Amino acid sequence: MQLTEMLIKNAKAQDKRYKLLDRDGLYLEVMTSGAKYWRLRYWFEKKEHRIALGEYPSISLKEARMRRDMARKLLHEGIDPKRQKVVSGDQPDTAATFGSTFEEWMTKRINPVCSPSYIKQVRSRVVTHLLPYLANTLINEISSLDLLNVIRRIEANGTIDVAHRVKQISGQVFRYGIATGVCENDPSVALKGALQAHKPKHRASIIDPRQLAVLLQAIEAYPSTVVRCAMKLQVLTFVRPIELRAAEWSEIDISATQWIIPGPRMKMRQPHVVPLSTQALAVLEELRQRTGLGRYVFPSARSPKGNRPMSENAVLVALRSMGFEKDIICGHGFRGTASTLLNANGWNRDYIERQLAHQDPNSVRASYNFADYLPERREMMQWWGDYLDKLKK
Repeated sequence: MQLTEMLIKNAKAQDKRYKLLDRDGLYLEVMTSGAKYWRLRYWFEKKEHRIALGEYPSISLKEARMRRDMARKLLHEGIDPKRQKVVSGDQPDTAATFGSTFEEWMTKRINPVCSPSYIKQVRSRVVTHLLPYLANTLINEISSLDLLNVIRRIEANGTIDVAHRVKQISGQVFRYGIATGVCENDPSVALKGALQAHKPKHRASIIDPRQLAVLLQAIEAYPSTVVRCAMKLQVLTFVRPIELRAAEWSEIDISATQWIIPGPRMKMRQPHVVPLSTQALAVLEELRQRTGLGRYVFPSARSPKGNRPMSENAVLVALRSMGFEKDIICGHGFRGTASTLLNANGWNRDYIERQLAHQDPNSVRASYNFADYLPERREMMQWWGDYLDKLKK
């Protein structure tokens, strides 16, 4: 059955990418992100090949068929369409380098959905470890051995964790290249087991209720009101430290008993609803009397006008001064504390993961589910506040 414009427009993203076939090797590939790409499958010199013909709707069904016919004409003349500009309308697919594919991947897939800190980290790792050796290499000609030789340079410096992360990033770039038709395989797949094993380092967190009780009592006695309230709200909401420190009063809805963190401030750029327990509301009420006239809930002590959020070091210094060293607890460790104890007390894992704002693997579904399980999460967060009160006493 041949494709129609109506069928193409109505094609929706699914959990896995899928194909809509036209004829003579032409098909439309629908990605999990909802993007739609034209592909042409053909045989040349007894080998199967695929080329990209453009993205729908920039390239219409009519235009895609014209490009398919042009490619078939070249085949009849004994010419590989992949090497001709006439097919894609600009540069041939084989002109794509690792560097150019990386930049396109960043622009279209990473920059729109990830936090500035994550974007900076990814770019830094690729610019430092991959681009000096692969930037100008045709992406379709990079072998597993080429990639391994580059990553082993990182291993030689003893940074095993970075080597694994760089391999992971390179795999994402290659898979994007496959999706857009500029390369045919992901050489990082063959490197499984080729790198030195590494043990993931989990952020220090307290999971013993008795030790947590000691921490809660110490927080109550901390002299600085703003920092004390920051630590209390960190335990009660277990948001990421940067999400807490940069909290703005405009995000807090006391009447609805919730805090909505806007997408641009979240790690995966999706808005996040934090139900506020009675304990969290009490902390915010105490803070409102001190910082409620400014922009930030936790303004920096070094900013007289309150136009800068509190430094990350404020909470870390407080924890260290109370005798809790870095191998016991850190600001991010409160998330591990809550996750472990909520799971141990029988709460549904889906509620916990959603409250931790962990990204749904389906990017389309994730963009609509920021309020998923909200009634259940409200109940869970109030239970958590009550549980902490019992421990503290």
